[in-house]
Amino acid sequence: MKAIELQHPGGIDNLRLVGRPMPEPGRQEMIIRVRATALNYRDVEIARGIYHTAFALPLVPLSDGVGEVVAVGAEVTRFKVGDRVCATFWQRWVGGSFAMAEPSYQRGGPIDGLLSEFARLDEQAAVLAPEHLSDVEAATLPCAAVTAWHALFTEGRLKPGETVLSLGTGSVSLFAVQFAAAAGAHVIVTSSSDDKLTRAKALGAHDGINYRSDPDWASAVLALTGGRGADHIIEVGGPQSFAQSLRASARGAQINVIGYLGGSEGAINPLDIFRRQVQARGIPVGSRESFEAMNRALAVNRLRPVIDKVLPWREAAGAFRHLERGSPFGKVVLDHMQ
Repeated sequence: MKAIELQHPGGIDNLRLVGRPMPEPGRQEMIIRVRATALNYRDVEIARGIYHTAFALPLVPLSDGVGEVVAVGAEVTRFKVGDRVCATFWQRWVGGSFAMAEPSYQRGGPIDGLLSEFARLDEQAAVLAPEHLSDVEAATLPCAAVTAWHALFTEGRLKPGETVLSLGTGSVSLFAVQFAAAAGAHVIVTSSSDDKLTRAKALGAHDGINYRSDPDWASAVLALTGGRGADHIIEVGGPQSFAQSLRASARGAQINVIGYLGGSEGAINPLDIFRRQVQARGIPVGSRESFEAMNRALAVNRLRPVIDKVLPWREAAGAFRHLERGSPFGKVVLDHMQ
């Protein structure tokens, strides 16, 4: 079979199309024909060699994807040939707390990802893809969507009428907008682009704040909530935005720390956490249990992921560059059927 490997660290130019042996299913394993994969910024950082963890190479990239089961091994009971499944990011985190996740079993690094024609999956590390989604749409779910769901519902226990502040219009933030709006929350989104704010409102956001024209966006959040602040914050900016996230928080708010687009350097006054009794937590994607609950909600509400760009899978390097250099609104996807 054909696969694309990252053969050396340091850049997207080190991605190479190679031949690999056709995988065989072991006990409680299955083989999928990959139909589509999707990129996350983590994949770009791994390719560039700047991810916070170094992985052994060569490595097949990409944790996110969907495929059709074409063979099953002994004792497989959860799936059958012909099923369409998404892989989970954490291969051994079925449910419960993050203590159940094993770092050595993350797909796309350190174990091989899905940027190939076929892939071998443990039956416990996959979920049925939502029937109403296309392959391109279903491929986007394992990281960004599960992260947003895990933050707001598995951990956050979001309730109707609460306020969700989603920073930026990256993939996690856009999924958070859609999920929160479907749950009856008041949704506020930030962006440096008025056009993206308009598009986010079309997805369900009630209010938008342009943080470039209004750099004191925390005060804008307080104004939009009558001084109360946001109950749930999707924090993707890192230390540079965390101080304003605290100011924008309601008492007892939950700040979900997901990214560090603004860099990893900055100062945080812990007294601000104390004064508002804020709960801040890291969100490392989520468990299979969260994935399955999210898929039920997607089906009931007929929600569809936002797609920015689709390329043939053998043009993976172009997709990596688009994500790295551009500012996509939605997911960048590779179609393995082209």
